[in-house]
Amino acid sequence: MDNRPPAGASAPPANDGSTRRKRRNGIEATLRYFLPKPGSSPGSLELGQEVASEGEALIQSFKNSQPFYTLAAWKAVPEVNGGGSPVIVKQAVTRS
Repeated sequence: MDNRPPAGASAPPANDGSTRRKRRNGIEATLRYFLPKPGSSPGSLELGQEVASEGEALIQSFKNSQPFYTLAAWKAVPEVNGGGSPVIVKQAVTRS
């Protein structure tokens, strides 16, 4: 089976790291970037200092040989679909 894209199809755009939003199921969420909490054990998920951008998180992660974490916050809200039945959907939480 040939897994190559059809002739004339363009490649997906490269991720240059400048985006602060993540699309999933057509919904956009603002991403936040965190370094691990100082003194936390490797493999634990303890959020420490928040950094302003993905680029800053990459630099700090490289300098300190540690991971960094991205966070997208969602809340569950009711929505009425076309048939009149309520469904629970996720909605991106905005920072205030």
